[in-house]
Amino acid sequence: MSIGLIQGLAARRGPGPVVHLLGQPRVCHAGREAPVSDGAARLLAYLAVHSGTHERRQVAAALWPDADTARAAGNLRTAVWRLGGLGPGMVEASPGGLRLAPGALVDVDLLHEWAVRVVSGEATPDDLACLPWDVEGLDLLPRWQDDWILVERERLRQRLLHALEVLGRLLIARGHCAEAVDIALVATAADELRESAQRVLIEAYLAEENRSEAARRFAAYRALLHRELGIEPSPELFSLVDGRARAR
Repeated sequence: MSIGLIQGLAARRGPGPVVHLLGQPRVCHAGREAPVSDGAARLLAYLAVHSGTHERRQVAAALWPDADTARAAGNLRTAVWRLGGLGPGMVEASPGGLRLAPGALVDVDLLHEWAVRVVSGEATPDDLACLPWDVEGLDLLPRWQDDWILVERERLRQRLLHALEVLGRLLIARGHCAEAVDIALVATAADELRESAQRVLIEAYLAEENRSEAARRFAAYRALLHRELGIEPSPELFSLVDGRARAR
């Protein structure tokens, strides 16, 4: 997701530090950006993805499952110490366990909240002022293969794709067809086989009277489906293109 969207969402929530998990893990605070070392990044990501307080043994076992108990506990202590160097109060340690500081914002949470508002029809003018123009941020912690990351990555991806499709149709309804095309291109780039995203893009082309572009997109998508999965687009997608062509 575009950096501008995250910055805009974070600015409306206050001056606290922002934990970035989209792309390379890092912390931004007061105009300064601090990268996070590997071990500390794993702890930061775990606490950012899992809200609440977590018992130390549970966290150590989740982050270093192949290490024995003593080694995992030592890794955890080192990670907590290193996170302390990012600024005061990033992680709260108590007898009950560890948690991310309440004042810290997380880019994943900001995007989830934005997507929920868009999908539910409760998007504010500010939500529509900063639109996602790239696909980079759809990938949570790229190359990380921990089970707890894979689940969260797919959950975020599906929610954002759904929000992009809803946003595309909202822009079409408001007559902002060029912006709708851009948004739909973001969604189709994230998942070329996703028919609902392809449908929004075709609808946007048709809304701006670009029937040739709609036909080309449909033909390219049909060829892709046949090549990758050996199937045809849905009858509804066929009728969308054919019906509009006959109506002219």
